[in-house]
Amino acid sequence: MKQINIRFERDLSIDTIEILIRASEQDGEVAALMERLIEKKTIAVYDGKGSICELRTDEIILVIVEGNVLNVITDNGIWYARRTLQSLEEELEGMRFVRISRFELVNLDRVLRYEFVDTKKLRLELECGMETWASRRCIPEIRRRLKGKG
Repeated sequence: MKQINIRFERDLSIDTIEILIRASEQDGEVAALMERLIEKKTIAVYDGKGSICELRTDEIILVIVEGNVLNVITDNGIWYARRTLQSLEEELEGMRFVRISRFELVNLDRVLRYEFVDTKKLRLELECGMETWASRRCIPEIRRRLKGKG
């Protein structure tokens, strides 16, 4: 295995993450590394008819608890999962998802705008056109996670 050197370079002129792989040739090891970098995590969900499929986590905009089912909202509609919100939150740890209330989890990459109405209220406008409000007890963690995203 070749030695890999990783370096971070801050560039305030861009709002994306750019990865450049430099090597003497694009061999199998480089190809495998590139594949791992673009690999998307998936979760198992089902549609309204009961068919199970895999949904990429970057497609998720919002997850809302309704009874004992999670409504997973994407640009392509609503999917369902029979599990707890906490278990999904644990599976998505380290990604850009944050709990905004006892019943909702939001993908911060899919938030268009947010507005602190006062110290106790936070309104989130999502890419799908929906608007949601964060609970007071979740605001400190949301503030921490939104820092730098405006």
